[in-house]
Amino acid sequence: MVQVELIKEDIVRDEDIKELQEEIRKLAKEKNAVILAHYYQRPEVQDIADFVGDSLELSRKASQTDADIIVFCGVRFMCETAKIVNPTKKVLHPNPESGCPMADMISAKDVLRLREEHPDAEVVAYVNTNAEVKAVSDVCVTSANAVKIVQKLDSKKIIFIPDQALGNWVKRHVPDKEFIIWQGFCPPHFEFTAREVMKLKERYPDAKVAVHPECHPKVIEIADFVGSTSQIINYATTCEAQRVIVITEVGLRHTLMKKNPNKEYIFPESMNYCGTVYCCTMKGITLPKVYQTLKEEINEVTLPEDIIERAKRPIVRMLELS
Repeated sequence: MVQVELIKEDIVRDEDIKELQEEIRKLAKEKNAVILAHYYQRPEVQDIADFVGDSLELSRKASQTDADIIVFCGVRFMCETAKIVNPTKKVLHPNPESGCPMADMISAKDVLRLREEHPDAEVVAYVNTNAEVKAVSDVCVTSANAVKIVQKLDSKKIIFIPDQALGNWVKRHVPDKEFIIWQGFCPPHFEFTAREVMKLKERYPDAKVAVHPECHPKVIEIADFVGSTSQIINYATTCEAQRVIVITEVGLRHTLMKKNPNKEYIFPESMNYCGTVYCCTMKGITLPKVYQTLKEEINEVTLPEDIIERAKRPIVRMLELS
């Protein structure tokens, strides 16, 4: 057995990782629990998940599961979404402190004020928002389906919240609509600079560049491909280029190498666990935290019933439209 004191200290030696992973899987089977993990999680956490995906894929899995317990290895808004689409399930968050800075950049009061100022507009909320914000929105979107869903909306005026980068990306592809875009942003993605990417292109002239739409518009302009994490995986692992410069969170490297280890995936040098450009809240979830949360069934996600009811509508509408 893995030493209990190591679990309590949130430290696992490399030689104990496999054993702890086996203990987690055993617990999940005994408790009829499903473990969901985002692509930005630590590799050892991704490896114990029943399903690894991006926001859209995880929303779908959460809504379809027949498990009694959902252990969600992601940030807070993702866990809330799982609870909203499955209110009778017990949803556990291994690290309640793992929030999303972008989601915290807008409140329900902000949205209500925008509605008063633009009564003829529909509120399109990036899924990277807290439950209270979803509850006052018309439809949710992810980076994978935002363009498609906005194109399908009848309204000619769109309030897009909270990510300015994704909002401007959608605006570029839906020029026949008017956009009011909230100026929120994802700190890790916005740290990438065009200069940094150009240096990588000069160093690897044969490489293609895949960029997440949460990045700065100047970075997006350089890209050969722009898409969500799942779309970047598909592009990077199947395109003709043997080298792909990947401009998103470093956790994606693990999945890319598993999907196609014969290619070289180049991330900016600063983008590692010891550097500055990575999602520290995603990395706040560790194997010991997953083990303790599942074993003791702690850190349960709870939401008021009225918030669940109102927030579910824009999420269900997203799943239907996408």
